[in-house]
Amino acid sequence: MVSPSSDASARQERSEDGGWITTPVTADLLRGALDLERTEHGVLPHRLPARARAQCADGQLAMAEAQPSGVRLVLRTRATTVELDTLPTKMAYQGAPPRPDGVYDLLVDGGLAARTSVSGGDLRTVDMTTGSVETRTGPVGTARFSGLSAEPKDLEIWLPYSEITQLVELRTDAPVEAVPDRGRQVWLHHGSSISHGSDAASPTTTWPALAASRGGVELINLGLGGSALLDPFTARALRDTPAELISVKIGINLVNTDLMRLRAFTPAVHGFLDTVREGHPNTPLLVASPVHCPIHEDTPGPSVPDFEDLEAGKLSFRAGGDPAERAAGKLTLNVIREELARIVKQRAADDPNLHYLDGRELYGEADTAELPLPDQLHPDAATHHRIGERFAERIFGTGGPFAARDD
Repeated sequence: MVSPSSDASARQERSEDGGWITTPVTADLLRGALDLERTEHGVLPHRLPARARAQCADGQLAMAEAQPSGVRLVLRTRATTVELDTLPTKMAYQGAPPRPDGVYDLLVDGGLAARTSVSGGDLRTVDMTTGSVETRTGPVGTARFSGLSAEPKDLEIWLPYSEITQLVELRTDAPVEAVPDRGRQVWLHHGSSISHGSDAASPTTTWPALAASRGGVELINLGLGGSALLDPFTARALRDTPAELISVKIGINLVNTDLMRLRAFTPAVHGFLDTVREGHPNTPLLVASPVHCPIHEDTPGPSVPDFEDLEAGKLSFRAGGDPAERAAGKLTLNVIREELARIVKQRAADDPNLHYLDGRELYGEADTAELPLPDQLHPDAATHHRIGERFAERIFGTGGPFAARDD
C-alpha cells in the first residue's frame, strides 16, 4: 500500500483571486492503490508495486495495472465545487466501434451524487490482426463536480477502470482534509478482466465495487484484465498488502492465453496460495473459479478475435483450440474448476480459513440465456450487478466465509 504523506491541509495553496484552493494529490487522499508514481504531468496510481512491475515487460499487464479500477480520491470538505485535472490514456481497437470515455463517479457520504467523463487525453489504438499499437497524444482534461452542499461531507471520486489516469491537479472552493480510517475491513481481491470491470457502467458498478459496498468493506481491486496468470510477483503483492479478507479468482486468462497445461497449472496454484499464506497465514482466503463462458467451457484457448465480426464493426471472440486437445493437458474452464475444487479441498484439511466458490454460482449456464456475454467473454452492466449481488449474498452474507464475526 502507498505510504501516507503529511496532512493534506498543510499543503494547500489558494489562488490569487481567492477562489480556488489547490491540493497536491498524495497517498493520504487515495484508497485502492499500492503505489504512486510521479510523472511529468502529476502522479500516476498503480495497482501493483514497483518491484512487481519491474519483473514483467508485458504490455497488457502494464496497461491493466495502471488502469485504476477501484482507486478513489477520498476527501473531507465543505467544498461546493471540485475540479480534478487528469491526463487519461484511452484504448481503441482498429476496426471496432469507438469505446466510450471512462466514467468518474462521485460519492457524497457514501451515496452516488454525480458522474462525469474527461475528454481529450492520449489514445492507444491496437490493431488486433497484427498486435501493433499506435499512440496519439492529447491534452489534459477536467472532471468537474459542482452544486454540492456547503456542509461538511466525505467525498469519494472513483477513477475510471478503463483508462490509465494521471492525476494532474485537484482544485476546490474550500479546504480539504484526508478522511480518517473508518475501521472497515480491507478486502483484497485478484482476478481477470471481469474483476477489473469490463464492461461495467462505471467504476462503482463493477461487480467487486458493488459487492464491497454491500459488504461494508474497503476494496483493493487487483483485477488485472488479461493478466490473472498466477504470476509470482502478483502473489507477492497480495502477500505484502495488509488485508482482513482475500479472494483470488483464477482461470479464464489461463485459457485465453493458452499459457500452461494441467501439469503446470496444479503446482502453480499451490505456489501462488503458498505465497499469499506467507503474509496472511490465517486470513479468510477465497478461491473462486471462472463464471460460465460458453466458448471455453470444454474448448481450450487461446481466445482469438472473430475477424468476421471485426470486419462488420463488432469486437467479439471465439475459442481457438480443439476440444480433443484436453487429452494432452490443455486447459478448459471445466478442467480448471475441477482441479481448483480438488486443490482447495486438499489444502483446507490443514487450512480451515481456505474456501472455494464455483464461479457458476455467480453467473451460470441459465444466466446466459437471459444475459448473454456480448462479446463472448465479458459481461455487460446488468450482469456485473447480478454477479456483485450474488457474491455479496454468498460470501459476505450470513454464514459466508467473509461474514462479520463477533470475535
